[in-house]
Amino acid sequence: MKLKGWKDLPPATVVPASTAEEVETGQWRSMRPVWDESKCIHCLQCWIQCPDRSIKTDEEGKVTGIDYFYCKGCGICAKVCPKDAIEMRPEADFI
Repeated sequence: MKLKGWKDLPPATVVPASTAEEVETGQWRSMRPVWDESKCIHCLQCWIQCPDRSIKTDEEGKVTGIDYFYCKGCGICAKVCPKDAIEMRPEADFI
């Protein structure tokens, strides 16, 4: 059985609360950040500014990618990157 999305719920429905760590908020995204490892200098500005904790790092503090499960596509990471290592692209390009 497929779970209903928010668009399937009748108006004035109460939705149970939960944290962003429990909800696949990446489904809300219309733009996707695409990380270019070759341009990245691992300054972690994207990691610091990401409101969804979607920038993945390793034990050495280097960026390793983006967690699209939580990423909402706000584009803050791309805006703060000093080397343009993150490009925002339409989510439709990945369907």
